[in-house]
Amino acid sequence: MKVILTQDIPSLGTKTQVVEVKPGYARNYLLPQGKAMLAGAGNLKQLERKIQAEALSLSRKKVEAEEQAKKLNEVSCTAAVQAGEDDKLFGSVTAADISELLAAQGVKLDKRKLILEQPIKVLGVYNIPIKLHPEVEANIKLWVVRQ
Repeated sequence: MKVILTQDIPSLGTKTQVVEVKPGYARNYLLPQGKAMLAGAGNLKQLERKIQAEALSLSRKKVEAEEQAKKLNEVSCTAAVQAGEDDKLFGSVTAADISELLAAQGVKLDKRKLILEQPIKVLGVYNIPIKLHPEVEANIKLWVVRQ
């Protein structure tokens, strides 16, 4: 039975992909949970229109993200924190803290877009990458100074 996936399923395929599955799997699992729809002629046409609409939407979002990246590349913020004698922080500066610092400057940004592998625990200057779009990335400068 051919179905069109409406979400990514790791063992089966990606969203909008047409796959062949056993009828019982489609009837009992995929279709009732809304994870797929039958691959009929009408649904295939609907899928093509949906793919075109998503491509247009993605291109608009990419342009907006590029504009936002230009603005963010010029932004720098300062985090004043308590630190010990060896420049180690008593706490850490996390993505949520950086998001709050940016909000204080009028830049609204979701903390999940900030790419921090580890929280910052030492005084210094850091370039923090921000993933605005799958193809667009910006950097802000963060100064971590002693309070």
